[in-house]
Amino acid sequence: MNQIKFERTRTSNYIVMYSLYLYFLGLSLRNTSKALTIFRDDKRSYVSVWNWIQRFGSSRIYKRKRVTAFVIDETVIQIGNQHFWLWICIEPINSSVLGIYISEERNMFVAENFIRSLVSRYGKHTVYTDGGTWYNQACNVIGLKHYLHSPIQKSLMERVNQYLKDRIESFDDYYSFIKEKECNLFHVHNWIQFFISIA
Repeated sequence: MNQIKFERTRTSNYIVMYSLYLYFLGLSLRNTSKALTIFRDDKRSYVSVWNWIQRFGSSRIYKRKRVTAFVIDETVIQIGNQHFWLWICIEPINSSVLGIYISEERNMFVAENFIRSLVSRYGKHTVYTDGGTWYNQACNVIGLKHYLHSPIQKSLMERVNQYLKDRIESFDDYYSFIKEKECNLFHVHNWIQFFISIA
């Protein structure tokens, strides 16, 4: 893990990561700062938590291993009373999750946007999928090679899909902040991004 250096070196890396984890679970800034009292450290204000979110909330804290290919699949998830598509990309050698995306539809345009976001982060690589037509079309537009994934890649992808679906379902059940008519995808998407970064 990279050492995160702070200007005053007052706060442990683990406290920062824990505070980010709590915030992306749905806690408010004030409740997150109160939860940090278990560390018996100097009290951290909600302003400190806010500063950590601004600094590290959208960044990759951990280095990724070398990417050899994109293995991509999509699966249906339920958030509240609605169904969405969860798009997942993994690296086949070290089995790490490279990216996720949640959408209301499954088509070539969504697949293209997701793959472009992966290319912008990791560069161009061969794409392996289950053969959905939207993948072939998206790869042709972007200029990537596209193949059907192997039985081993399929098995790995299915395990990752089920694991993330179970985690999202548990999160959605435990933190029932979806009391309004519309689902709050912002919290779910942020939580799963952070969950992947520390998994």
